[in-house]
Amino acid sequence: MASSPCGNSNFDSGLEIKTRSVEQTLIPLVSQITTLINHKDKPKKSERTLTAVHKVGQAVNVAVGRFVAVGEAIAVENQELKDEMGQACFEARRAGDAIAQLTDVGSSLSCQSDGHVTVFSDRTGMVKAARLLLSSVTKVLVLADRIVIKQIITSRNKVLVTLDHLERVSTFQEFVQIFSQFGNEMVEFAHLTGDRQNDLKDEKKKARMAAARAVLEKCTMMLLTASKTCLRHPDCESARINKDAVFHRMRCALEQVIEIVTEARICGENKVLPASIYNGIKDFKSTVECLRENLYSLSPQSVSSQLEALVERTEDFTDSAYTSHEQRQAILSLCQLARQDTQQLVHAWVEAQSVNAKEATEDMEVAILKTCQSISDLRRELHKVAAGRASDLLKVQGEQLPLRALKAAGAEGNLEAVAEFSRTLSEQKEQLVETCRLLCHVSGTEPLEITCIHAEETFHVIGPQIISAAQTLALHPSSKIAKENLEVFCEAWESQLCDMALLLREISDVFEGDKRPYLSLPRPGKHSANLKTAKAVKLDAEEQTSMAKLGLELRLLSSDMDTELEKWEEPEHDIVRQSQSLASMAYNMYLFTRGEGLLKTTLDLFHQAEVLSDEGLQLCSSLRTFATQLVDEEKPVVMTEMEKLVALCQQLQMGAKTPVQGKTATFQKVDSSIQMTRSILAVVLSIIPFCNRKYKSERSSLGSPQDWREKLDASTPVKEEGALNSKNTNGFGVKSLEQNMAVLNLLESK
Repeated sequence: MASSPCGNSNFDSGLEIKTRSVEQTLIPLVSQITTLINHKDKPKKSERTLTAVHKVGQAVNVAVGRFVAVGEAIAVENQELKDEMGQACFEARRAGDAIAQLTDVGSSLSCQSDGHVTVFSDRTGMVKAARLLLSSVTKVLVLADRIVIKQIITSRNKVLVTLDHLERVSTFQEFVQIFSQFGNEMVEFAHLTGDRQNDLKDEKKKARMAAARAVLEKCTMMLLTASKTCLRHPDCESARINKDAVFHRMRCALEQVIEIVTEARICGENKVLPASIYNGIKDFKSTVECLRENLYSLSPQSVSSQLEALVERTEDFTDSAYTSHEQRQAILSLCQLARQDTQQLVHAWVEAQSVNAKEATEDMEVAILKTCQSISDLRRELHKVAAGRASDLLKVQGEQLPLRALKAAGAEGNLEAVAEFSRTLSEQKEQLVETCRLLCHVSGTEPLEITCIHAEETFHVIGPQIISAAQTLALHPSSKIAKENLEVFCEAWESQLCDMALLLREISDVFEGDKRPYLSLPRPGKHSANLKTAKAVKLDAEEQTSMAKLGLELRLLSSDMDTELEKWEEPEHDIVRQSQSLASMAYNMYLFTRGEGLLKTTLDLFHQAEVLSDEGLQLCSSLRTFATQLVDEEKPVVMTEMEKLVALCQQLQMGAKTPVQGKTATFQKVDSSIQMTRSILAVVLSIIPFCNRKYKSERSSLGSPQDWREKLDASTPVKEEGALNSKNTNGFGVKSLEQNMAVLNLLESK
């Protein structure tokens, strides 16, 4: 909704804020001084106004003084930062004193007649002081953040030294001592990196950090058993290979963590994510839709080339040996259809340019819609193929046949059987690696892409490690340590399969949130009149965090609703259809709280709330009809809940249509809309199971669904529904960042 305070060009300190903790520390300060510098000159200034300004200025100065004292203490403890930190603290103190002086307006208006310079008479001075304060405070925070990075690097270095010692030990006694030290150092490193991961603002970096930490966590146990096996069987080549692979992977993960926290490429590489089909489709659709606004910003050839580059990426699907003939043909047909529709668009586009059209012609508009539809159909087919492949593989892997066979063959000392089942596992590994690559293409978000890449790398590495561990056991079938080692690697494989199942579910969630076309989402020029004058804004990172719990509750309710509706034997029943629609729209609102899905701005959310309330009132009508078929003692159950639902839907509709101005009011309206939606779903969820039970019993007595519907139609009274009144309660209750500035907000209305 609001941009990050640190990103405001008026206060550009030249320092990028990379962590939430630094950003959150700055927000109250930004809120206060922004209110001060935005205060307009007014012909009359009351004593109350002057007193409030004075108090805020002095409070800012006192807070800066405490802040600087901490910064100076940090400089004493960290000599390498002494000069930079000292300069930043000096500038912050100077700016704080300047603000205190400019806001020292006294308690009466007479100070103005004495020529005293204040925030009212020297707004430029206040702006200059504010810039200096934000710049210096930001620098102090960023310098302090370097200390956290230094702690992580120091911890990593200790782990690396101990890791080197572990790799060279030759006795069990020495290994036990050093591994105990290694364990303590890894715990410290895990805490530091876990805190850093949670603090990062960049979601891609957070995903990469999570992947690296997952490797370290799983490899710690592998390192223990692989090292023990190598010590027990020092002349076994397969045991050495197994151990070396674990140490290598741990070192790579440690380096990746340092790359993330220092933003430096240790090996001089500039690794980027592979180009995914999802991003290609998103960019292509964006390019095509932008033609509505500007016919001359691109050349027709560039759009055609963009499509061909996108189609080329689908070869990962069509060239796969595991893609069925039918799936391959479907993908190729959709690619060809996208080419044809794009060619028609180019033709209409060239014609529009030839007559110097200022906007898209009707032929162009039709071609744009067809092109976007065909490319969306291609995405749907690719998702279907990738998700279907992953689901089938997970079912096969759930039986764990190759793993069980390898364990048994190893325990029997049967090297031939181990070799045979190793080939089977290797083939399954290749299928899983390729499937992860396909899932990456349709993942839908960059963090999920990173998780797919991590899964691909994990299967690629653990597969050979399981085989080497099985070979070691086959060579030493009576070795308990070798057997334990194989178990650990098999458990790591199974753990990654569980992670893949969760990944598939998350990818499907994103896809489901993006694909529903029946949600009556706002289109250009189709917003209701009261929304046209409003400003379309997005939730910022802090507001998304505030909404996280509420959004999750909405997600769980919509999931519970889907579960209950699946129990109905007639999916086309009005109650089922309307309830499913409510659950779908609520799910889209949940995605909005995460910054994902079809609802991009608050306008989209409010329009969705209106549509949801209309659908809820339609459901009320269906429930009223349903209640007429119940015996007298059962009717109140449905009617009571229906009345609650009517009241909630009307409140949601009224709130969604009420125009608001300003960041705080808009955020409160978002919060209220989602809270009201949550209440609506809770009421519907409470009545659905009862209706299903009664429907089943009535249908069994009537004989068929058709009889049931006919009986409903015959007995439904025909009368006009009167206006329904409900008490309008205030669903607000959000404490925004600016509430602590209530006194200063009064100044703006004076």
